[in-house]
Amino acid sequence: MNARIDPFRTGYLLICLLLTQAAFSQSSPTDFHSWASIPPMGWNSWDCFGPTVTEAEVKANTDYMAAHLKPFGWDYIVVDIRWYVGNDKAHGYNETDPDYTLDEWGRFQPAVNRFPSAAGGRGFKPLADYIHSKGLKFGIHIMRGIPVLAVKRNLPVKGTSTTAAAIYTEKDQCRWLHDMYTVVPGKPGAQEYYNSLFELYASWGLDFVKVDDLSSPIYFSEEVEMIRKAIDRTGRKIVLSTSPGETPVAHARHVQQHANMWRTVGDFWDSWGQLKEHFDVFDRWNKWRAYGAYPDGDMLPLGRLGIRAERGNPRMTAFTRDEQYTLMTLWSIFKSPLFFGGNLPDNDPFTLSLLTNKAVLDVLKGSKNNRPLYNDADKAAWAADGPDGKSKYLALFNKADQRLAVEEKAVWNSGLINRETPQQSKLADVPLNGARKLYLAVLNGGDNTDWDHADWINPVLHKGTDSLLLTSLKWVRASSGWGRVRLNQGVSGSGLMVNGKAYQNGIGVHSTSVVEYDLPEGCTRFTALAGIDNAAAVQNAGATVQFLVFTEDPAGPQPAGQMPVPVDLKQLGIIQPCTVTDLWTGKVLGRFTGTFSPQINRHGAGMYKITAGR
Repeated sequence: MNARIDPFRTGYLLICLLLTQAAFSQSSPTDFHSWASIPPMGWNSWDCFGPTVTEAEVKANTDYMAAHLKPFGWDYIVVDIRWYVGNDKAHGYNETDPDYTLDEWGRFQPAVNRFPSAAGGRGFKPLADYIHSKGLKFGIHIMRGIPVLAVKRNLPVKGTSTTAAAIYTEKDQCRWLHDMYTVVPGKPGAQEYYNSLFELYASWGLDFVKVDDLSSPIYFSEEVEMIRKAIDRTGRKIVLSTSPGETPVAHARHVQQHANMWRTVGDFWDSWGQLKEHFDVFDRWNKWRAYGAYPDGDMLPLGRLGIRAERGNPRMTAFTRDEQYTLMTLWSIFKSPLFFGGNLPDNDPFTLSLLTNKAVLDVLKGSKNNRPLYNDADKAAWAADGPDGKSKYLALFNKADQRLAVEEKAVWNSGLINRETPQQSKLADVPLNGARKLYLAVLNGGDNTDWDHADWINPVLHKGTDSLLLTSLKWVRASSGWGRVRLNQGVSGSGLMVNGKAYQNGIGVHSTSVVEYDLPEGCTRFTALAGIDNAAAVQNAGATVQFLVFTEDPAGPQPAGQMPVPVDLKQLGIIQPCTVTDLWTGKVLGRFTGTFSPQINRHGAGMYKITAGR
């Protein structure tokens, strides 16, 4: 005999079941945001080894992190770009005859000459196992899309009856590296290709993936979603980082919902100008931070950089100690992911101290309601609430700069030049009128300085009918916003190239740059082609710069070495006397009421904990 079904009771039970399932899905630990409950912290090989890092170097950095940094929360080891090329080079990429390593399904494999443990088809699993044995996590960098070589060989897509040639398009191919073609969303086999990639990576034991050419200058929302699906179906907790930047703010909600971290800038190097830009960038992105989803200010170019990197020569970071404090303070109060870019075994005691200050790292991990208080031309302040709900954190910054070139003093101004400018250059023809000094300056055009590579091509001094190459003279001084000023090369060390044409003679710089010369007597004119370098023309959003010529010192006044950076404590909700502790030094500075206004070094920062009452 069948029991009578009560429709009201059945409906009630169904609603309860659905509500229970909904609650479980919202709190379930399988949600990918929970995989990054605090901003990820680790090491990335790019800033020191570019596309040429080896297994031995990865292991050396692993050993250092396990011994010195793991107790402070550092735990990711990331192998950056082109680990699948056996003959790549420093200061650029080998696109002439790259020795790719590819499996039968069109998936890149580690180059065995660089990663010997990958021999026999083992991939990165032995290296991942080594990293895991140290209590750390393993990550890699990949490029969006499907290998060009897989398409040319028409290799099959694993798990399907289709091939690479059926799911690709040359449209929107990466402008700066041509390893990949775009995967066409919706094509039969497209999702399966990404599925096969992450099945492979999960079998290696991957914990982190940085996907490049995914978010700037074009944000590929459909490929982001394919990657998200492919990661989720593996069942492995693989943190997703999108690159490069700036990710278009219009897509902030989408990237927040599909990735754990996303870049807010292009490649960030040891340049004060680039560091200073982050104050505006972080103001812009602050509201988009969420649990397990972090705007990413890019790697920390600290320690020993440029060993075999794309930019610059081997060096300890060009940042001063004050600038390094600013970097770590700003990234921590903003809660950006922290990925160290230098070669860890080469750290000096000061660098190590920056990475192991527990009080500062506690701000990164546990602070709440992080927010800018103000950001003016010379000063900035950020605040956050402590995890106890009572204490406050305060970060103060002295951004004051000397203006290296005041435009009003210029005798020639190119106006803004970018890759849309005809010929990507302007011709300078400047009367010298008996001047005894010449200053060549390049300024940022008002956007960011990520790729402001600029060239003075064929710079010539004229004396009536005679002429003299400016590059035959020694400059008095030369500064470059990134790297160093170079003769007859671009600032990155590559050949001079403007608008696709190579030149033999010229000066390569990066904004903000000033090159000073003493002029021989009798010079009447100066001529040069002022143009953006090829590196600036092809990278991401490119560059926007301004070339200027001066015949007198172009600089503005030098700011003081220190200045007060004040905060009204009422802004923090503190109206009674409070105790202030300097988190970098651990010193209790005393009790304050009303205003806190410490002296901050130029380009420096302070990080403080404020506790109300005694």
